[in-house]
Amino acid sequence: MQHFDLCVIGSGSGNSIIDEQFGDQRVALVDKGERFGGTCLNVGCIPTKMFVYPAELASSVERAKRVGVTIGEVQADWPAIRDRIFGRIDPISEGGEQWRLSNDNVTLYREAANFTGPKQLLIGDETITADRFVLAAGSRPQIPVLPGMDDPRVAERLHTSDDVMRLETLPASLVIIGGGFVAAEFAHIFASFGTTVTLLQRSDVLLRKEDADIAQAFTEQLAKRVNVRLKQSVIGFEFTERDTVIVESVDPDGIHYDFETKRVLIAQGRVPNSDLLNLQATGVTLHPDGRVVVDEQQQTVVKGIFALGDVSSASQLKHVANHEARVVQHNLLHPRRMIASDHRFIPHAVFSDPQIAAVGLTEQQAEQTGRKFVTVRQPYASVAYGWAMEDDAHFVKLIADPRTKRLLGAHIIGPEATTLIQPLIQAMSFDLDVPSMARGQYWTHPALTEVVENALLALKL
Repeated sequence: MQHFDLCVIGSGSGNSIIDEQFGDQRVALVDKGERFGGTCLNVGCIPTKMFVYPAELASSVERAKRVGVTIGEVQADWPAIRDRIFGRIDPISEGGEQWRLSNDNVTLYREAANFTGPKQLLIGDETITADRFVLAAGSRPQIPVLPGMDDPRVAERLHTSDDVMRLETLPASLVIIGGGFVAAEFAHIFASFGTTVTLLQRSDVLLRKEDADIAQAFTEQLAKRVNVRLKQSVIGFEFTERDTVIVESVDPDGIHYDFETKRVLIAQGRVPNSDLLNLQATGVTLHPDGRVVVDEQQQTVVKGIFALGDVSSASQLKHVANHEARVVQHNLLHPRRMIASDHRFIPHAVFSDPQIAAVGLTEQQAEQTGRKFVTVRQPYASVAYGWAMEDDAHFVKLIADPRTKRLLGAHIIGPEATTLIQPLIQAMSFDLDVPSMARGQYWTHPALTEVVENALLALKL
């Protein structure tokens, strides 16, 4: 039985922990995933955004018409787009794995692992022990069990975000089940490339966790490009002799609907992989949703076992996992001088059309706190660059405390939202009050950032 100083489970953000500072330690790195490198690199943030960029170009045709420019017919070469993306990503994944294999002090295991004791791990048919463990096993798409899924002809036409980007051909039609950020981004991607997209959402709005004004605006705008059907609960699938799948749904009134499609994307969230590790054997505790319970130092209730990323974080965001990995790394190296993770102002973004970015409280969450607050909604159309774009639909929404003059939340929907949000994140993170931010610096004229400046100035503090 081999013994290690450290065992890391997961080759995403957990892999980044192991650097030259651990050169004098024996380290085991465990990951059974099909591809080395974790979710973000292989099936998440990076490939999806590499699809979003050509989708932005393809969807610019309609925006161009508003300013007097006619662009020719859009033709998306799906194989070329796909191969450009994975022709870059796959070598990175393969190179990362080969580099780890070459590390003298790191033993890489590419098999499933299960705990058989507090600090004892069964990997394939080999058992190892370690002084310390890092659980960074990530998450996987949540897949419902519904009638018809056991038909292999149906099953081969059902996809998740893990495999839909590697389709051989662009489907003529696609039904997306779900209304979160994964559904929103893939609806934009496939619709831009010419696929007829139908999106089925259980609630009465898309992106329901966003600020209500943002969610409503996004739902209305996406519905102009794809067939958005709200209040639909999917109840089953059926294969047809036309080489298609019927997606069956029902609304709150009991009315049944059939949606025929070539392919189906299931985008109903992700579940932590904690259930695959037999954590009961360790004494590590879990939240009701399966996330590993950790303290501010990312340590579980078992001393010497840490967790980070999707397996423990409610955010399920790569930038959060990276931050937590840095914290865990420090705490492994300096157990007597541990530091805490900072989860105060975590931003998130939706790379759809329109883009969305947000940080802090929504208006609805601010109301629940019982504190006084003020809000402002500043349209892109109020600034010169918005005029240049002929923008009439997008806005910045800010929420602030009139007593402290600090931002409580910031929400942006529209072009470049994911970039425009950054100075607001910085202000909240470094405790900058609204007047100082608005008037304590130059704002480039006539850049789109002026919509952020004007929103700050419009807050009635």
